[in-house]
Amino acid sequence: MERTVKLPRRKFLHLAAGAAALPILPRTASALDYPTRPGRIIVGVPPGSPADIVARLMGQWLLERCGQPFVVENKLGAATNIATEDVVRAPPDGYTLLLVSTPNAISATLYDNLSFNFIRDIAPVAGIVRYPYVMVVNPSVPAKTVPEFIAYAKANPGKINMASVGIGSAAHVFGELFKMMTGVDLVHVPYRSSPYPDLLAGQVQVIFAPVPQVAEDIRAGGLRALAVTTATRVDALPDLPTMAEFVPGYEASAWLGAGAPKNTPGEIIEKLYAAISAAVADPQVKAHLVGLDVEPMPMTPAEFGKLIADETEKWATVIKFANIKPE
Repeated sequence: MERTVKLPRRKFLHLAAGAAALPILPRTASALDYPTRPGRIIVGVPPGSPADIVARLMGQWLLERCGQPFVVENKLGAATNIATEDVVRAPPDGYTLLLVSTPNAISATLYDNLSFNFIRDIAPVAGIVRYPYVMVVNPSVPAKTVPEFIAYAKANPGKINMASVGIGSAAHVFGELFKMMTGVDLVHVPYRSSPYPDLLAGQVQVIFAPVPQVAEDIRAGGLRALAVTTATRVDALPDLPTMAEFVPGYEASAWLGAGAPKNTPGEIIEKLYAAISAAVADPQVKAHLVGLDVEPMPMTPAEFGKLIADETEKWATVIKFANIKPE
């Protein structure tokens, strides 16, 4: 026969209160002491790329600010989804961070078989930088302005090739947004390797490219820039107009920030945000970022979360309108 042990009410309440406190004390202590060991920043792009350099700058700053190294790990593949999945599955303890980027907002709609929901499973930590894109054409294209290009494209529907670095890439969806807003018919030509040799040779005629990748060719005359895609003009190409000056409402830019697994304690998120925002505001770091032709984009966790949600909705509209399917 099963025996039931009854405890006096006072003793029961005392034990219950102690048990309830057990999970809280270690968590609070670990958040206050954090970080006590090295961490990782998972990056879904190759070493040496602008995004990778930004991640390494942040890792160095976290070492100096928090006293522990945050080592960059490059996990390539599936449009940064492999890197994201690694972080989603990591313990929510602040020791595994994700370099969040524009492809995360694009992939949310482009891929319908992801094992995670980005907005639900990654906690925003901080915005870091925004980097502008520019619409460039081969000099064989007679258009010297965006209105001239639109007129030329409408007079030659289906005859102008628009290159990108792959289906669903930022370059692709930025171009599709332009097509959607202007009604022009451009033929998308995705590349698995660099499209720039063919663009310089005139085999493809137009691309939406990150400013750092084409700035030298623009200055040398190998490519003609028509407009930057950001809402405001950029320091790297100060005389170049924005796309919105000719196509009202057009805005497209790549961005980077930091994210962590969901359920990461708020105290740790705040500590990481404070360190990263201090880095973005530091004059030396700022100068290094500007040297990469990227713009500091300090954002709180809430502001960065709103940007992610807004961008996810925006690119979902473009992907559905253009009927873009993953490779």
